[in-house]
Parts: sequence; C-alpha cells; structure tokens
Amino acid sequence: MQKKNSIIVKYTSNSLKDTLNIGKQLAKNLKPGAVISLTGPLGAGKTALVKGIAKGLRIKEEITSPTFTIISVYQGSLPLYHVDLYRIHEAAELCDIGLDEIMAGQGITAIEWPEKAINLLPEHTLAVTIRIQTDGTREIHIQGWTNEYISS
Repeated sequence: MQKKNSIIVKYTSNSLKDTLNIGKQLAKNLKPGAVISLTGPLGAGKTALVKGIAKGLRIKEEITSPTFTIISVYQGSLPLYHVDLYRIHEAAELCDIGLDEIMAGQGITAIEWPEKAINLLPEHTLAVTIRIQTDGTREIHIQGWTNEYISS
C-alpha cells in the first residue's frame, strides 16, 4: 500500500561495490530514529546494503549478518542497530529482544526479514526491497512513507 507522501527511489546494482555505494548514499540522508526494513531472498544483498549504510555512518567495524546473535550494534556518527529476524519464530520473541525500544531510539535500525515484525514497524519505516534479476544484477527499491526521517 502506497501512502500519499510516499517517496520511491529505484536503483540498479551491477556489483557488490554498487550495492555498498547505494547504502552509503542512503546513510547520508538518514536522521536519528530512522528504521529501514530490508526484504529480499537469501543472497540478494541485504547485508551488503547494511555494510554500505555503515560506511556512510563512518563505522569502522566489520559488519556481519547477525543471524545467530539477532542484533548487532555498531557505533559511528549515529549508532547502527543491525537486526536479523530470520531465526525468530514467534511475535513474543520480538519483545524479548527489545525491538520496539531499539526502533524508538536515536540510532538507525536496519531490519532483515522484517515481515516477522510487520505489526511493530513504525509508519516512517523505509521499505527496501531487493530483487535479483536474471542477469545477476540487483534491482533495489527504497520506499519511504514520509520525509520525517529522510533529509533532502
């Protein structure tokens, strides 16, 4: 469902470097409290995009998928909370990990497999969808509900 003030930006990534650069550019426009949902199949480049966001936030640490830890926290110009809900099975687990508190904070929250928390995501969530094309390129769509957490 597209809301009235929705903004959609489309990118094509021909390489890992392109995906990193798209993430880095996205980070430059994020404000504290931004929540990003990342949807796409395994291997689509969700974590690669988060690595680019981390570069844009001047995070020096190596970014890895938090599949087993569920949440990784990195410090840069803003804190980055990288959340992977792949292993979450019940909604109650989301409360246990404090997802609502993380999203209400002043950092940037990037959530892989967000469909498991769809009822908790704030209205201002940036919805990123990554699709693998038959030629191996990635089509990346970023849809933002409002300008509240995106600077111009």
